[in-house]
Amino acid sequence: MDHMYLLLAGLMLCSSLDCSLGCPLPRSQGLESKEIFTLLRQMNRIPSHSCLNDRVDFKYPWKAETVTQIPKTQATCFSYEMFQQIFNLFQKENSRAAWDNSLLDELLSRLDHNLEQVEQMKVENLPCADLGTLVRDYLQGTDGYLNEKKYSSCAWEVVRGEPEMCFPLI
Repeated sequence: MDHMYLLLAGLMLCSSLDCSLGCPLPRSQGLESKEIFTLLRQMNRIPSHSCLNDRVDFKYPWKAETVTQIPKTQATCFSYEMFQQIFNLFQKENSRAAWDNSLLDELLSRLDHNLEQVEQMKVENLPCADLGTLVRDYLQGTDGYLNEKKYSSCAWEVVRGEPEMCFPLI
């Protein structure tokens, strides 16, 4: 039930991103985000149910009722930080062994393209240091987990699914 509220709140936030910083996000960014999400799903190599024992709580820092309260001035920073951390996660050298390299290259290319688009919109001294820290801490928690699990297939599968929680927010 909580996931339904989170998805609804994420959709509401996404609709507010068009007004972020007084300049609309490129229409292609919504399409790019969907394509990134699709690529992440296509990368699935192991049935999720076979990795249930490897599941971990990465301490998702947003509650459904606070997601839509991110100020519009911070929405662009939020998107940038999310794309950057997801890019950092999948560009790791160890990820080459875990994923189909053509899908991985396509994912990294699309993430890089989105980062460039959002970077053009960032305003210097954007007041989002706290939000950026939350995003970085949340997704960087996966690094220690991967290392602890010795970059196993199930660990990568668990980590691959983590950005899916973020995408409704981007």
